[in-house]
Amino acid sequence: MDKTWTERLKEWALGIKRDVIALWLAAQDQRVPWYAKVLAAVVAAYALSPIDLIPDFIPILGYLDDVLIVPLGIMAAVKLIPGNIMADLRIKAVAQRKPTSKAGVIIVAMIWLAVTLLAVHLLWPRLPRP
Repeated sequence: MDKTWTERLKEWALGIKRDVIALWLAAQDQRVPWYAKVLAAVVAAYALSPIDLIPDFIPILGYLDDVLIVPLGIMAAVKLIPGNIMADLRIKAVAQRKPTSKAGVIIVAMIWLAVTLLAVHLLWPRLPRP
């Protein structure tokens, strides 16, 4: 019997969650090439960060990172990691508790701060003076 779309969606979401943890492990694994480690670390840090680059309350764009950017980043990082190593990391990821990313929080907070400072710098001269 074919699975319903909700069952397929749930499996996909669980696979994404598992792969994020596997990428976190890949970033620390000696067998993974350095360039794959870098991308794996960036993708995992962002995905595990409790702060989004685009806040979810912004209509449509708020979910763009969750639905498009993170899965594409995961797919790119997984392609750079040899298949046998990724399979091993996926097995380890199932048993691993979900880590949190302090680095991801710091990076996203720094981006938000830079955007805010840039906006103030650009808008300050245009504000009406009393």
